[in-house]
This record gives sequence, structure tokens and C-alpha cells, in this order.
Amino acid sequence: MRKEREFTVPSQRAPRRARPGPGPAGRSAKPSRARPGVRDRARYWVDRTVVRGVPALVAWLALACLSLVAPASALLVWTDDASPDTLRGKAATVWRTVGQTLRLGGEVGPPLRIALSVFLALVSLLYVSTLVGLVTTAITDRLAELERGQTTVVERGHTLVLGWSEQTPTLVAELLAAHAQRRAGAVVVLADRDKAEMEREARDALPSRGRIRLLCRRGRPTDPAALARVTPAAAEAVVVLPPDGPGADAQVIRTLLALRAAVGEGCPVRIVAGVRDTAHLPTARLAAGPGAVVLDVDDLAARLLVQCVLEPGIALVLEDLLDFAGAELHTLHRPGLAGRRYGELAAACPDSCAVGIVRADGTPHLNPPPDTELTPGDGLVVLAEDHRATVLPPAPAAPAAPAAPVATAVGPAPVRPATVPALRRALLLGWNGRGERVVAGLARGGVVAVRGDEGAFMVREGVGVAAEPEAYDHVVVLAGPGGDGQPDPDGRTLVALLHLRARERRTGRAVPVVAELTDARNRPLAPAARRTDLLVTGRLTALLLAQVSQNGHLAAAFDELFAPTGHGVRLRPARDFVPPGTEASFADLAAAAARRGVAALGYRPRDAALPRLNPPKAVSRTWSAGDVLIVVGPA
Repeated sequence: MRKEREFTVPSQRAPRRARPGPGPAGRSAKPSRARPGVRDRARYWVDRTVVRGVPALVAWLALACLSLVAPASALLVWTDDASPDTLRGKAATVWRTVGQTLRLGGEVGPPLRIALSVFLALVSLLYVSTLVGLVTTAITDRLAELERGQTTVVERGHTLVLGWSEQTPTLVAELLAAHAQRRAGAVVVLADRDKAEMEREARDALPSRGRIRLLCRRGRPTDPAALARVTPAAAEAVVVLPPDGPGADAQVIRTLLALRAAVGEGCPVRIVAGVRDTAHLPTARLAAGPGAVVLDVDDLAARLLVQCVLEPGIALVLEDLLDFAGAELHTLHRPGLAGRRYGELAAACPDSCAVGIVRADGTPHLNPPPDTELTPGDGLVVLAEDHRATVLPPAPAAPAAPAAPVATAVGPAPVRPATVPALRRALLLGWNGRGERVVAGLARGGVVAVRGDEGAFMVREGVGVAAEPEAYDHVVVLAGPGGDGQPDPDGRTLVALLHLRARERRTGRAVPVVAELTDARNRPLAPAARRTDLLVTGRLTALLLAQVSQNGHLAAAFDELFAPTGHGVRLRPARDFVPPGTEASFADLAAAAARRGVAALGYRPRDAALPRLNPPKAVSRTWSAGDVLIVVGPA
């Protein structure tokens, strides 16, 4: 055999060996292409057939079923002792089995009879399959409608939340807790947001027991047709939240107008709304109508920040006072209150703490003088676990003569010489839309605010840190610009707290710090020192909106409680009411506080961070010098 010659093509690719071919010797044959195999041809033929549409798919399905059913039927007939002996009889039996399996009639006899039976079977199959398809489509559309949240809510006495923002999960959780106290009810949320996503974010707020329901519906709150699906006219209260981002107040005003169009002018529905700009407050109140409560949430956040600066350590007290877990404020309108004095009622509350009274026109009077007499229509404001917890004793038959003071474990409070308060200064780090209100509120409370960019600073990682923060009485760290959709508004706050804590460790001098956060999930990340108050302003405003939605009389009461002047929530050393080391009950301290002109709400032990509001009055304890009494009184 003659050996084929080898040659290389002058190129930069690897040399290839020429394929031997049928051509004459000394010449290389053209490379031949490999022929496709049987498997490739079959696959290509199937692909060409399938793309022809539904008829081809039906044919393939029939062929596949026949290829499985026919052999199995034949095997079943041939292995049956009762089957016919003749081949024609066996074939007829196989056809009947195949027809019954595939619902093709299975009739035997002349070809026309067989064809008619197959035709009728196909018509029946077409009818049944079409009916099943229609029913399946209807059920699928109904399920899709339920998933989209387009169905109508048939509820009465529910609380309706319109709009979605960062505060909505907190608000929904508190409303569910409020309804759980009644052991029934529902909270309905309407927002232009995916229903499954809303339910996913609020799922953790659902109570484990009880008949409380959370219903989320998708729709624009500014659309009266969408509002009609959540039956606002039958709701007990409607809460309108300002959305995140620009144009929030305009959205609230349009929602209030749509709400009035949906429920009518004279519908007695309690409406609570929030706006972010004071300039839009009058317009929002006009849109909400008479009797509605419209709050400036940014002003509330600023006042809460000022309150924490004036009363260091009060942040957790405010949060505990505003949520529905434990004790909260209630307004009692019981028969027989008219003509009785506030001091007598406050001393007679066994399981609650009296805070003040609400006049018939809604005007609150917190911590009034003990001889203040209640008139018809007035209510008693108490701090209690539930509005049913306070049982007031009946009025005495005749005024008793003043009894001699009874000796208790609580001795007379030490008399301290009056001193003129020194001027206090607060350092502000960061700035947002609430900065001007914080500065004005601190000024009303006797604190001069100095912005961080007005002194000598060391700039580290883009955050200005004062060279000597110890020269100030307070440090206030504000969140990012507005906290309204800005990327990571808490980032600067966390970095500033990190530098302040490092400086405290280095110098050994601690300054009270109040830091504002916009996201509650960042609270565990904050490097807070012992004298640092972390205030999630959005959460507190949501808690306050929830409280007002359940009791409209509390709006004016909270307005006075969180004022820098007047009667508000204060922290006072327990040694001002009882000598350190004295064993006494909380009732004894409440009586001593009443004699000093303040109303006791609870206390915070020296070695604990969490307050204890409305504690059992009969339980005695030994009061130490570091205990703090939580009171309502003048600044």
C-alpha cells in the first residue's frame, strides 16, 4: 500500500492531517461532512412536527397514549383465561379495552358503527375538556383576583389604614394589639402595593391567638372606587399615612378628599392623618373635615427629640407609654364622675394611675389641682393595662371631715434650696428638615443649640466630630436629610455615635447623647453608650397615630405631654419623695408625689434600663438613691 503524502498549510493554526479520499494518488481529497445519525434525524423531525401547533401536539399525544395503552391492553387480554379463543375476538376485546381507557367508545362491529362511536367519544371528550378548561380558568382568575387584593372587604368596626410608608408595619402591629384587647376586630390596609408583599411585612405583627384579622387590599387610596372596596363608612377609624418621598402631603390631601367623596359629608368616621410640613396642615384639616385629627408628624418627631434632651433617659419611657403592650392612656367616661374631685378619684384608683381630666369639649387638663371638680361630660385620663381595668369606688354619701395625716414609711421630702438653673448648651451633629424645630424647641426649654459646623472640628470619614464635645451639656445627633427615601439616612448617625463612644472611652467623660434613627433595625447596630438615648422617631410617631386612632381625646393630651414647657412626662429622683433605703409601696410614693404637685406613673430602678409603668401599688420595695420616679408635672 502506498503511503499518502502529508503536507501542512502555512498558517498559524495547528497543522491538520489531510483526510484520505478517493481521488488520484498524490492529491488530497476534499474533507467530507459527517452524515447526521438516525437519532439526530428523528429529533429534528419531532421538532419540526411540534412547532406546527396544537393539532400536531394532539396527534403526538394520541400516538404516545396508543403506544402505551395498546400493548398493555393486548397483554392483558392474552393473559386472561376468560378472553375469546379466536384472534378476531381477542382483537375486539383489545379494542374495547383501549376505547374504555382512552374514552373512545370501544364499540365493535361494522366500520361505520366503530367510526360513529369514536366520533361521539371525541365530541364528549371535547365538551368535557372545554368545560374543565372554563372552570379552571374561572378558578384561576378568581385566585389571581384574591392575590391582587381586588375583592371587597365586608367588615364593620374595623380600623382602616390608607397608604404605605416605613411606619405602616409599626402602625399595623399596634392596631392589631389594640384590637387584641377586645378579642375581636380587623385591621384593613389599602395601598398601591403588592398584596403579598404587604402581608409578608406585616405577618410578624399578627397575634398568635384571638380572632384578629389583617386584610390587605391593593388600590390607590386617592381613588374613590378603590376606597369603596374597603368600606370606609363602616370603619371605626381611618388612618391616613404620608408616604415616603416627595409630594407626601399632596398625596395625603388627595386621599382625604377621596375619603370624603366615598363616605359622604355627614358620616361619623374618626379620621386621623399625618402631614410632614406645617405649611400644609391647614389645607389637610380642611380636606379632612370637622372632627378629624391631622397631626404634623415631623413636628412630633422634633418635640420628642427635644423631650429626650430635656429629660435624659426618657426615650424608653416614651416608647413604653405610646405602645399598646402593657399600660397605656385611657379616657374613662363613667356615670357618677360629675361633682367628684380629681384628688379623690386619683387616690381611689386601685389598679391605675390618674393623669388628668378631659373636659366635655375635649380640652385636656393634665395633673390638675386635687380640688378640681369634674363637670357633666368630663372624663378621667388614667394609665392602665386596659380601659376596663379601673374600677372607681362610689362617691361618699357625705363629705367627711379632713382626717389627720397617717404616718407612712415615706417621710417628708428633703427641702432643697431654690437655685437658678444654669444655661445649658447642646451640640447638634447632622441636619435635616426637623433641625430648625429642634433648635426652637430646645430654646423654649432653656437649652442653647450649637450646630456642629460652627466650632472647631475634626472631620473623620465625612462626619464632623467636635474637638471637645465634653464642653457641652448634651449632644444631639440628627438623622440624614429628612429621612424620606434618602439612601441610608442612618449611616452618618452610626458613624457619629462610633466616634463619640471612642472619645468617651479615651477621655473617661460621658455626655448625654440623643441620637435619631429612621429605621428600627439599625438600633441594635448603634454603638450606644450608657447615657445614650436612641430615638426611632418614625416608630414613635406611628405609635402615637395608633393611640389617637383608638381614642381621639388623647390627641390634645399627648400634645401637652410632649411639650417642652407645662405639664409633661418628667423623670425625678426617687430620693425627692422618699429617703434612700426606705421600704415603701408605690402607692406611698404616689401619695407623696401628689403632695408635691405631680402625678406618679411608674419608676425605673437604678440597675434596670426598662421602665415599669403602672406597677402594682400594694407591693413594697426598698428605694435606693439611684431609682427614678416617672411623673407628669411641670418642667
